[in-house]
Amino acid sequence: MAIVAQNSKFGTFGRPILAWAVALLFFFPIFWLVFTSFKTDADAVNPEFLFFFTPTLENYANMTENYDYWHFATNSIVTSVLATAVALVVGIPAAYAMAFNPSRHTKDILMWMLSTKMLPAAAVLYPMTFLAKGLGIYDTHFVIILVLTLVNLPIVIWMLFTYFKEIPKDIIEAAQMDGISTWGEIKEILIPLAWGGIAATALLTFIFCWNEAYWTVRLTTTEASTLSALIEGNRAPEGLFFGRLSAVSAAAVGPIVVLGWFCQKQLVRGLSFGAVK
Repeated sequence: MAIVAQNSKFGTFGRPILAWAVALLFFFPIFWLVFTSFKTDADAVNPEFLFFFTPTLENYANMTENYDYWHFATNSIVTSVLATAVALVVGIPAAYAMAFNPSRHTKDILMWMLSTKMLPAAAVLYPMTFLAKGLGIYDTHFVIILVLTLVNLPIVIWMLFTYFKEIPKDIIEAAQMDGISTWGEIKEILIPLAWGGIAATALLTFIFCWNEAYWTVRLTTTEASTLSALIEGNRAPEGLFFGRLSAVSAAAVGPIVVLGWFCQKQLVRGLSFGAVK
């Protein structure tokens, strides 16, 4: 006689309520950001207009007319896409070599790459700025793409290495016996089998590049400035312009939130690639 397990009251009601509570907790800052973006700077800091106020599009109009939002958004797209692409072009062969042709120093190299993420960015700010200005690449797309690539490359290689290790080595060895080239292994076997992991790595890298503020603010002035610099520009000695700051922040966060929403299935599938089923 089969025994059918009955769901507890917590499983029926408690878990959904808890899940909604956590979701609302994470969503509330974004909601409040968008909510505040429709207030004037005066209303945004006035407790009397915390919930009841006259909505206005003044902040968004000011953002597009006076701050040239599209210039900063285009720079963010160009630098994030190209930095992600370069990181994958370098990271896929590197992770492939470490996963399928490891040496006795592979683990040491992986740990060394990961240790570079522990270095405070402020420690290398002056030499990076000095080199960028000395080489004439300060405030250019090239220096931002280069820095974003180097900053995210350790994470890219680590993630891809983990995904590639889950692919049976026998498949690669069988292809090698058939005379396939190294590029053929990567193109015809590795990328199709690990596509979910590669897509998840690309998406996370793009998000990291898009959200990078430290380097994009300090290595640019006008020409290559991204949305992070636009947000930084909404500060003044007398304080923050909360209405305008919220509008700019909402416009900067919006594209990446939409991208994550449409790619969430691919992201979850990629992050769970190789997990114990």
